[in-house]
Amino acid sequence: MRAALILMSGAALFLGACSNDGNDTAAQSTAPVIAPGRPGEAARTLSPGEAVTAVPSPVANAADVRYAQNMVIHHRQALDMAALAPSRFSSPKVKGFADRILAVQGPEIRTMTTWLTQENIQQPGHHTDHTNMPGMATPEQLDALRAASGADFDRLFLQLMINHHEGAITMATDELTGGSHLTVQQWAQDVIAEQTAEIHRMQEIL
Repeated sequence: MRAALILMSGAALFLGACSNDGNDTAAQSTAPVIAPGRPGEAARTLSPGEAVTAVPSPVANAADVRYAQNMVIHHRQALDMAALAPSRFSSPKVKGFADRILAVQGPEIRTMTTWLTQENIQQPGHHTDHTNMPGMATPEQLDALRAASGADFDRLFLQLMINHHEGAITMATDELTGGSHLTVQQWAQDVIAEQTAEIHRMQEIL
């Protein structure tokens, strides 16, 4: 999305600067630039001048840091829940879904922790308080999941994971609203797309 905006903005500015014809220059300098909206938002028409400042900054702000740190913690709990499935599941679809979470969110954690290290930002601890983090299962819910097996495990796992994914989408939406770093914003967009699709699949299994 941002790559397209940058290319369109660059093209508009380049054409305006290279024209030697006065009339053409005037027309090109006012040519609109279409800025694709964020998820759920309509595209906007920008002037070339507005387009220059419309691209998010590559510098991390507080919202970017908070998102990366919190999503590491959020993903860790998803991995803990998914790791229970191989010894407790009844439905192969639930087992397959848990395997996907392990395969996808593990590498995502490594990507985010590597970025935090490169930015000289503190890594979140394994026992960081997450009481107010959206979608996180409570200790009591996790105990119930560990104690369940068969169809009861499948049902509780899917219910907790749907809520967990919805919380991740809330966090990603907050990042798109308040963040500024290109990379972190892309992570948030990916989370919204991927986990929305996964919620639909889990609801179908239920």
